[in-house]
Amino acid sequence: MTLPGLARGGAANEEPRTAIIDIGSNSIRLVVYQGPARLPAILFNEKVLAGLGRSLAASGAIDDEAMAAAGTALRRFAALTREMGVASLRTVATAAVRDARNGAALIDLARAAGLTVEILPGEEEAVAAGMGVLSGIPGADGIVADLGGGSLELVRVRGGALHQRASFPLGVLRLATMREKGTLDRRVAALLEEGGWSGAGKGLPLYLVGGSWRALARLDMEATRYPLPVIHQYAMSPATIARLRRTLAQVGKARLKAVPGLSGGRIPTLSGAAALLAVLLKHLRSSGTIVSAYGLREGLLHAALPPEVRAQDPLIVATRDEGRRSGRFPEHGDLLDRWIAPLFSDRPSEARLRGAACQLADVGWRANPEFRAERGLEIALHGNWVGIDGRGRALLAQALWTSLGGELTSPAPLTGLAGEAGLRRAMQWGLAMRLGQRLSGGIAGPLERSSLAVDGGALRLALGDDDAGLYGEAVQKRHRALAAVMGLEAGV
Repeated sequence: MTLPGLARGGAANEEPRTAIIDIGSNSIRLVVYQGPARLPAILFNEKVLAGLGRSLAASGAIDDEAMAAAGTALRRFAALTREMGVASLRTVATAAVRDARNGAALIDLARAAGLTVEILPGEEEAVAAGMGVLSGIPGADGIVADLGGGSLELVRVRGGALHQRASFPLGVLRLATMREKGTLDRRVAALLEEGGWSGAGKGLPLYLVGGSWRALARLDMEATRYPLPVIHQYAMSPATIARLRRTLAQVGKARLKAVPGLSGGRIPTLSGAAALLAVLLKHLRSSGTIVSAYGLREGLLHAALPPEVRAQDPLIVATRDEGRRSGRFPEHGDLLDRWIAPLFSDRPSEARLRGAACQLADVGWRANPEFRAERGLEIALHGNWVGIDGRGRALLAQALWTSLGGELTSPAPLTGLAGEAGLRRAMQWGLAMRLGQRLSGGIAGPLERSSLAVDGGALRLALGDDDAGLYGEAVQKRHRALAAVMGLEAGV
């Protein structure tokens, strides 16, 4: 029975759901998205390590066990998308299906499950990976390297656009033979030279896409006790990759299985992935690596958006959406940011973090009053944000912590992610947000009719005669606290 006003899969009038089934050489994955077009949230995510490409090098075909696993996964995923009321579903296949002589049999399995499969050529796969990185790191300037089970895609990204791109038969499931024969370095060097990629990354980062490389980052996070378990935009130097290769040569599988967030199915691919990465860094002459949590699937969604939507800042889009869902008053974040902006001469990169903090300024109101600051800290550090690195998350967290009552302290792990000067500035953002929230009660009118500015040695709050009554004791206290931290006097 369907209740009036409700459709199967969710509430009435909810945003439409989109989904992608990605049939890769190592895994088959279903991801269901819902939310703003520029950065929809992941509603559901499941993968099956079917290993479609594991037998390609030896036989040129997908083996029976992998084919059976794929059929089971595709039937399940097709059924789930129907139950979830997915409005738009795209099923894509990459190198294993593209290259296998029995790839058509897998297409038939998918068709029997009610799915229509697109086989992506290598260049389209590279484009999707590049668009995925630009979706999550809009300012990316370097080379995207997407390592799958059957192929490696490279694409040059710069200025928000894609440039050269190529696909190479260097998937992680194909590396074992080259490593055993000692030909990996020569083979990669020859392919890059032939394709015009030798030295193409000089002085630029290599943006890493793919589960095996993300697993390497997880391993490094554990080894270095990195204080923030967020993989997106995690950086690793060539020296770090060399150290990880030595670690993998010495550490057994049991110890690797204990690493938090490291999939057991990825462990057999780690040594090959690290070896290939070291060779790529050498021949591309890249300065280091930056991990992207976004890749082919997100790139397919991003490429389908109108240019004006693609140009939106993903951090602001996501924090605005969260503020709309969790706060008391829609769009209050933009008004609050405009209200406090005259106090700060922040660089654009810092101003967007301040704007994101304002979007989230009201997220703690439902929490227990004793834990509102902790709520803000948790959302800033562990929210599903992109277009922001570890330092940016720390500044965002500091602003919310201070705004929501954490005062002038920097709880762990903030000091391990950002410097003292940055955190001090974020404290000022937080105190200014706190003042605006208290003055206005979280609604628009008082902020629209008042202003805040530095005038000589004073922090002046301008109020109209009709609003003078808003300047009560609690507002005075927050006004003075902000002025004191900025080295100013409070004036009205």
